Amino acid sequence: MAKPRLSRNELKIMETLWQRGSLSVRQIQELLPEKNRPAYTTVQTMVGRLEGKKAVRRAGKIGNAHIYEALVSRGAAHRRLVDEILSIFGGRAAPLMSHLIESGHLTMRDIDEARAVIRKHEKKE
Repeated sequence: MAKPRLSRNELKIMETLWQRGSLSVRQIQELLPEKNRPAYTTVQTMVGRLEGKKAVRRAGKIGNAHIYEALVSRGAAHRRLVDEILSIFGGRAAPLMSHLIESGHLTMRDIDEARAVIRKHEKKE
């Protein structure tokens, strides 16, 4: 199944579902940060779009409220974003890595984690 392309606001909703599990539109809206919190109807529209993209589904109903759950994992959504960023650089990771290092966003912990992933990947081969 293809990973859906998610907007920044859709990712905020997905993050809420990933952290809290199944929720109603009202619960999602109330859990979003108070500053710049979208209106209930805006969240309802975005959840509808996520449902259309097959990123969420209705998991049930409590009273009149539909309960939604994530169908796309956090990892799958992140992989899609990374793939999109890499495509901007022609599929090359070096320019991205250089920027992360020069900007100070890449920590030694990140490097250690990357080394562990590389070692794990090498063992599979």
